[in-house]
Amino acid sequence: MRFTGFITSLFALFLLLSPGSSAWAEVGIGATAPADAEILLDGSREMLDQKWTYWEGPRFSSSLPIKWKVVEDPVDAGTVIMSDDPAAAGGKYGTADIVTKKKYQDFRLHVEFLVMKPGGNSGVYLQNRYEIQVLDGDKTKHGMAAVINETESPYHAYNGTGKWNAYDITFRAARFKDGKLVEKPLVSMYFNGKKVHENVTINKVWGGANSGLDGGNNNGFGITDTPGGIKLQCEGHDVRYRNIWIQPLDLKTADTDFKE
Repeated sequence: MRFTGFITSLFALFLLLSPGSSAWAEVGIGATAPADAEILLDGSREMLDQKWTYWEGPRFSSSLPIKWKVVEDPVDAGTVIMSDDPAAAGGKYGTADIVTKKKYQDFRLHVEFLVMKPGGNSGVYLQNRYEIQVLDGDKTKHGMAAVINETESPYHAYNGTGKWNAYDITFRAARFKDGKLVEKPLVSMYFNGKKVHENVTINKVWGGANSGLDGGNNNGFGITDTPGGIKLQCEGHDVRYRNIWIQPLDLKTADTDFKE
């Protein structure tokens, strides 16, 4: 019986740690990518230009090459990417946002960011549609780490300005049948190693046409059956990013919950 119990426990541990399982997760600052994940941002200019481009939405007013800067990590060794772009001065989102060239459906995403000054504003967009907010000082449904306008901000998990923070996200895209939406997108998330969102339904694309894909379709309710990239928002603030990786998934059931 003891041996059987040991084998059972070992199998459970294998399921938890297996990169192919949606239950697997290494979360928090410094989390390493599983073998089948793709590194999207390592702090280098080369990877920025190779894997990212500008989102040319209705308000786009910058130009390639990407004007985001490669700067020294203010905390650790190495370089990171700084979101400040002159085109976005004054908080004009949509003018200089960057998006991955590759598009995704279901996925596990890890993003590390650092807000340099109070009030710093950016955002992480899933499928270039659904925003996970990055906004220092805001604890509302429009605030830090909120699934924007869907949940309250889990501000208690935020490390504050001048410190690195980490989002670990599992996302399931909307499902369609005969061209009609039958299942809304779902998201679960850890913020700095703390579970803050579990199977949150995303009801629409918020923010209008200048915000992301489908934002201008039927007031954001007109979600289309197309994949989208990971987007980082530029609002003229100094927000820095590093260690971004993504693991494509195929979530058969409507469940994005995952274990730490």
